[in-house]
Amino acid sequence: MKDNNHVAITNLSKTYKKQNSDVLALNGITLNVSRNEFLCIVGASGCGKSTLLRILSGLDKEYNGSVSVGGTKISGPGLERGIVFQEHRLLPWLTVRDNIEFALQTGTQAEKANLIAGHLKLVGLAGFEKAYPNQLSGGMAQRVAIARALVNRPDILLLDEPFGALDALTRLKLQQQILAIWEKEKTTMIMVTHDIEEAVFLGDRVVVMSERPGTIKKEFEVDLLRPRNRSGVAFQQVRKEIYREFYADLM
Repeated sequence: MKDNNHVAITNLSKTYKKQNSDVLALNGITLNVSRNEFLCIVGASGCGKSTLLRILSGLDKEYNGSVSVGGTKISGPGLERGIVFQEHRLLPWLTVRDNIEFALQTGTQAEKANLIAGHLKLVGLAGFEKAYPNQLSGGMAQRVAIARALVNRPDILLLDEPFGALDALTRLKLQQQILAIWEKEKTTMIMVTHDIEEAVFLGDRVVVMSERPGTIKKEFEVDLLRPRNRSGVAFQQVRKEIYREFYADLM
């Protein structure tokens, strides 16, 4: 039976204090995410999509409304939720292996070694255990960050524009790799991005957010077979519909 409420967000609002005034960042967000779904959230810069991920990760606990995973309210960070940021945020004084081990909370040394080796293989970096972050390309460093986020076998992986700082070719390669990981690990993926083509290529569903204060303007089911052909007519039609919705406020 499909779990349509694996992640449940109900009437979520978020207000920031800025000097002597309040800034409404999110306003009345209601959204359900199914188990094993790949959900992409698109929106302009400043619309609150990264704030939404921070709330889902438990890093931001000051909000109104309800946010739960598996029926349990989120009260802070948890091992069932991994997160990958736009910057890899690896610790420069630690090797690749030690950066991943830093995230591991339990297990014997042998168990940790097996998990680290398995996840480096998963992201295509077997053999780079002893490398330091400054010895890696941007794409390789981001793959280490993905391995670190997955090493505790989370139910949900949150992706905050993880490929935004990469060159176009590396970005395409990592899109393919994150899909392969998703298909193998069956992890629920929630990604925020400003790249509509990326969202259509990756997502089972694409949610379009309004400009600040962020609300959900429209949801699109992406009913396209995988692997998806970016130049195909069906792909371009979905992309065009989302672009039309995305830019409606600017026209």
